[in-house]
Amino acid sequence: MKTINIAIDGPAGAGKSTIAKMVSAEMGYIYVDTGAMYRAVALYLTENNIPDEEAEKHMEEVEVSLKFVDGTQRVYLGDRDVSDLIRTPEISMAASRTSAIPAVRARLFDLQQKLARENNIIMDGRDIGTVVLPNADVKIFLTASAEERANRRYKELSEKPDCPTYEEILKDIIERDYNDMNRETAPLKQAEDAVLVDTTELTLEQSAAKIAEIIKERV
Repeated sequence: MKTINIAIDGPAGAGKSTIAKMVSAEMGYIYVDTGAMYRAVALYLTENNIPDEEAEKHMEEVEVSLKFVDGTQRVYLGDRDVSDLIRTPEISMAASRTSAIPAVRARLFDLQQKLARENNIIMDGRDIGTVVLPNADVKIFLTASAEERANRRYKELSEKPDCPTYEEILKDIIERDYNDMNRETAPLKQAEDAVLVDTTELTLEQSAAKIAEIIKERV
């Protein structure tokens, strides 16, 4: 039986993960957060003081997996749940660099394709529609202005005592956009057959409803 694959790409902070989770829950698909996989690898390299140029030598040591615990997707590095540890600004920036390393992409590529072959999935990332799932049934490029993405991130972090300023978050987002779009390996870009969805003026619920509508129209 053929599985249904949905690819959602877009820049950092566009709401891909949150929206993909909402839509996958509504449609009964498995959600695959590829960004979390790269963050887990970045965490491993950071914790073990391994520079990016030596990452390839250590890829066989890295075991990244996605598990569902009480209906929630959790990210594991070996036997350790690192779901919360991978969400710091430091690891976010490290993941932007790590995801440009060909050996890291090759390590995770096989796992992502296996998940897509065996399940109806919604997978989000930077190069899902262009590289990982070029034959996806539906491709969506989800974006929002850098200022709006920074504003959302600031609101999300504002409760924390070490919250960076809005200006710092905006600077990080602009830097990540540049790095993601200009890297040599699998740069961030909209697939030719992807539907562009700009959520700058939309609420989270409106964005999720729009994505679900696009998917239902095409599947």
